[in-house]
Amino acid sequence: MAPMTHSIAIALVSGGLDSMVSAARAREDGHRLLALSIDYNQRHKVELDAAARIAAMLGAERHVVLPLDLRAFGGSALTADIDVPKGGVGSDIPVTYVPARNTIFLSLALGWAEAAGARDLYIGVNALDYSGYPDCRPEFIAGFEKLAELATKAGVEGQPFRIQAPLQHMSKADIVREAARLGLDAGLSWSCYDPTPQGLHCGLCDSCRLRSRGFVEAGLPDPTRYAAQP
Repeated sequence: MAPMTHSIAIALVSGGLDSMVSAARAREDGHRLLALSIDYNQRHKVELDAAARIAAMLGAERHVVLPLDLRAFGGSALTADIDVPKGGVGSDIPVTYVPARNTIFLSLALGWAEAAGARDLYIGVNALDYSGYPDCRPEFIAGFEKLAELATKAGVEGQPFRIQAPLQHMSKADIVREAARLGLDAGLSWSCYDPTPQGLHCGLCDSCRLRSRGFVEAGLPDPTRYAAQP
């Protein structure tokens, strides 16, 4: 195993706005950046292209795109032939929830962190303006951090991991403002669950609606090209 250092951070970079801002915060915190994206055979690859752009823009020392075929399990509109809902953000957990996705992704990031000698893992979850996914809540982040301590050699030897969720209590408008403060080009990111053949955000899925509303409430221009007005 590489010597332990606190100067390295693993950042989960999906290609979305939240993960871009979270990874940028890792860099601002003084970490050398290792970016991890998961190609889980989701509905489209546009977000992985965005992830590559973001990792390059942030100067990641490595960007690993790890293949993991979650379509073999299905159970989500992102991993099965289920229509993406476009009727507006509701109160129930939507079918775009991918079963245990953040648990799976953080577990993979944890494996790389221990191998690389990193102790900080950055993930762009937030629990205010989101679709109600259970694995975005503060309780989940705290629980996984405890799990990481119990599940790893580093943890049991007194070198615990920190699960950094710097956007945890931000609204989408706050995240848009944070992107601007960090000097990020939000247009590099991708949020839509169901992009058009022309490469536009659909404008009607939950993710598009939350993204658009965030820019409106932040009072900042939205660089996103939508097929329909959210």
